[in-house]
Amino acid sequence: MAAITLSVAMCTFNGEEFLNAQLESIAAQDRFPEELVVCDDGSSDGTIEVLRQFARRAPFPVRIEINPVNLGSTRNFEECIALCRGNTVVLADQDDVWYPHKLRRLEEAFHKADDVIAAFSDADVIDQQSRLVGAHLWASFGLHKANQKKFAGGRALQVLCNHPVVTGATLAFRRDLFHAMRPIPAQQFHDAWIVFLLAARGRFELIPEPLMQYRHHGRQQVGPGASSMRLSQQIAEVMKSDKGRKLEERETFRQLYQVLSERAEAFPQARVAMKEIEGKLAHLARRAQLSQRGTARIAGVVRETVTGAYWRYSNGWKSAAKDLIFP
Repeated sequence: MAAITLSVAMCTFNGEEFLNAQLESIAAQDRFPEELVVCDDGSSDGTIEVLRQFARRAPFPVRIEINPVNLGSTRNFEECIALCRGNTVVLADQDDVWYPHKLRRLEEAFHKADDVIAAFSDADVIDQQSRLVGAHLWASFGLHKANQKKFAGGRALQVLCNHPVVTGATLAFRRDLFHAMRPIPAQQFHDAWIVFLLAARGRFELIPEPLMQYRHHGRQQVGPGASSMRLSQQIAEVMKSDKGRKLEERETFRQLYQVLSERAEAFPQARVAMKEIEGKLAHLARRAQLSQRGTARIAGVVRETVTGAYWRYSNGWKSAAKDLIFP
């Protein structure tokens, strides 16, 4: 088995507040990376200086690239990964904290079998003040035991067609597979795109233990003033966000389907992935075409319930209830 060489790919943008804690946690690893590649997307705070100071004292090579124009998160990560030289890429956010054994455990995961092409772990969730909130990332993302078994049993595509359960901050993958995934559409999340196409390529190794602290920002939560909205306003917001998510999902899977159909030779599980996507898109289309109200709408929801489509491709009873309540 070939030696594992690890490139850490980190993207930064105005991350001065938490960046040093993340960098120091990488420097404290009991297995150093072969390199840290950082792409900054035009920071206007002290991020660049923090990076340069760290590069001077880091116990491994640090390469810093500063984008001449702002690329956005997805494009920035795409360019950063492309610059990596190791045979395995470990993604890193600017505001998390790694436990000292993270890189060693990831390396061990790839050594378990030659056909392991990606690995990811659970994480402890912390708040903006770096306090543990008593939550784990897998539970928060819905990666429960049944879905873990599907991933481990080679059925990751079934899980991912329901909803994304892997965040890039916990992911490592074989770099030579990345060229077939490019370009990543600008409106897509880089990690969800990469993870789905990796699932169409080969096997994941799951690491159930938390290998890092994942920082949950206040800005990721419901905005200020939401709790004081009138009920009618709250309902309107739910309807708007749900319709938007459905449209985004349809476009995401349409684009993934196109990549798989055009580059099927690069993805051994392309046919399986495309069949899953066809089922997902058909389910979303049937939900979009439900009658506005009345018995016809109820019959459509019942049909998707009886076939299990709400559970395979959406959020189970929650999605069925939304379709009944919000025409």
